[in-house]
Amino acid sequence: MKIERRSRMSALAALVICALVLPLSGCGREDVPPPPEQSRSTVESRGEEPASEVVVHFDRQLDGYQPQKQEYNFYFTYKMVHPWWDAVALGIEDAARQYEGQGIIISYEYLAPSAVSAQDQIERIRAASGRGFDVIGVDVADVGALTPVINELTAAGHRVMTFSSSDASREDGCRRIAYVGNTHNFQDGADLAQALCQKLGGEGKVAVLVGTPGAPCHEDRALGVKSAVAQYPGMEIVELEYDEDTVEKAYQFTKEFLERHPDLAGIVCCNMSNPVGAARAVVEAGRQGQVVIVGMDHDQEALDYLRDGVIYALGVQDCYSIGFDTIQVAVKIADGLLPGEAYPEKTEESTTIIYQDGAAVMLRTLYGVID
Repeated sequence: MKIERRSRMSALAALVICALVLPLSGCGREDVPPPPEQSRSTVESRGEEPASEVVVHFDRQLDGYQPQKQEYNFYFTYKMVHPWWDAVALGIEDAARQYEGQGIIISYEYLAPSAVSAQDQIERIRAASGRGFDVIGVDVADVGALTPVINELTAAGHRVMTFSSSDASREDGCRRIAYVGNTHNFQDGADLAQALCQKLGGEGKVAVLVGTPGAPCHEDRALGVKSAVAQYPGMEIVELEYDEDTVEKAYQFTKEFLERHPDLAGIVCCNMSNPVGAARAVVEAGRQGQVVIVGMDHDQEALDYLRDGVIYALGVQDCYSIGFDTIQVAVKIADGLLPGEAYPEKTEESTTIIYQDGAAVMLRTLYGVID
């Protein structure tokens, strides 16, 4: 099985960080009302000029906590080898470098399979538990499968945290110590669906591409989508498929959606891969401008489609801050601190919905693309 490993001195990470040092001044955004009784976590802006909000924070600095040791060794595993987690790795690497500047050495392994597998995660964290890591971190692929194993490890005295896009929370019965990442996936899905419904004037058939069955972030976004669409009597979800976070399956499912529903009006995409697959299929069918696509995150091809008007909106997560804060929290956990003493149980990171007028800024900042 193909895996990817990153250590502190990864040449790839260093090269990408050098490409990402440009500050991001923000991207335009229309107000999207949340469903009733839901808290708001996305950044709002209004107006024809690009807004001043920051989408991704590349200027993060350590919070001033003084580590109790000179060396730390962490193990992190995530869902699959994918550019989304490469962006998280940039924040991890930068935080480690800043600690090194203080004389604190942070060593870590950052590993994942080539395809999502809860069983693979279970095997990895169990193996890591026998290798003396200060903290084990996991981006949960399946809450039901991972929770008993996490509880087993914590009961044995291992320090386990969750991070990135998916938590197995205490509400789920999981005894992980803390979580760093997106705490508002339901709201992200609802916001994207609201944007689509408003664009369509509250009328039309909609398809949903979810991602990986059991992955909390994907499932929660899908629930948010359903909740938002249900507010519009003239809207109907006619298809829902799990593409397992792959462009190829998202493309194939979208082709089938378009064939079965010639009057399909919109597609909501709940992960970083499926907006790309959906857009490819819509362009191939000559339906751009007829089928409204909204989706998640910062894939370069998706941003190209956003710039060109094929995709209507993208919800971009601050992956860099997720990685940066994961290291800061892991240090405190390794020092024996509990949530509430120097860090929260859940460290919330931001999502910003951007539209066509924000695509060029994102492409320039993240990928060096200048039109």
